[in-house]
Amino acid sequence: MSVARTVPLLVLLMSGTLALEAGAQSRVVPPPPVPTPAPLVHPSQRTIRVEGLGEVKVAPDEAFIDVAVETLAPTAKAAAEENARKMEKVIAALVQAGIPRKEIETRNFSVFPEYQPQPRPEEAPKLRGYRVSNQVEVHVRELARVGTLLDTALGAGANRVDSVRFGLSKPEAVQGDALRNAVERARQSAQVLASALGVKLGPVLDASTVTEPQPPFPVAARFEMARAGNMADVTTPIQPQEQTVKARVTLIFAIEPGPGR
Repeated sequence: MSVARTVPLLVLLMSGTLALEAGAQSRVVPPPPVPTPAPLVHPSQRTIRVEGLGEVKVAPDEAFIDVAVETLAPTAKAAAEENARKMEKVIAALVQAGIPRKEIETRNFSVFPEYQPQPRPEEAPKLRGYRVSNQVEVHVRELARVGTLLDTALGAGANRVDSVRFGLSKPEAVQGDALRNAVERARQSAQVLASALGVKLGPVLDASTVTEPQPPFPVAARFEMARAGNMADVTTPIQPQEQTVKARVTLIFAIEPGPGR
């Protein structure tokens, strides 16, 4: 009798223990809170915030020439084949002039129909043919040869020059000078502002900067097909223009406690 009564009691105790263990395992412990980083500048700190823009002008050391060949033919295939023959002559002439093929890259290739203008709007447009345009970019490292290379491309069959751009191969070499110039201008502005407010300028509490990339500077240079007739007489004059490297800096100065300039 007593043994029979003990078995349910043991089962009950074991079941309760398992339930407690399962409950303990299923309980999710929240992660510890992430501490909020302290602000760089205390809200009660009196500060002066200024910005400075630095600029450095330097002569370019590379150029990019965009030349193109346009052809028009009754069919797209004929226009493309003619264009390919002419462009290969242009590229071959540039390579013979000393430009490596890896420095000549295709920038744009397009094929589109061209229609004849109609005197009356109600008339259906008539297909004139198909125009193919192939534009390549020529990377020139000797700036003195830009004009000569333009003449070479036009003389070989290019009938469009879209742009001539000058740039810097290593702009980071002068970005440091632009940044120092920006810091000096920001510091001067802070001094003027502090003097005008009648306070004393303290140390720099925070500084940040943005260096503005300098894209190649474009030069207006569009040549028509008629120029190709007298290329041997005159060399196209091209004058490289200075590049401007910019840097922008933001400085936060503390204001020293107490009156005084």
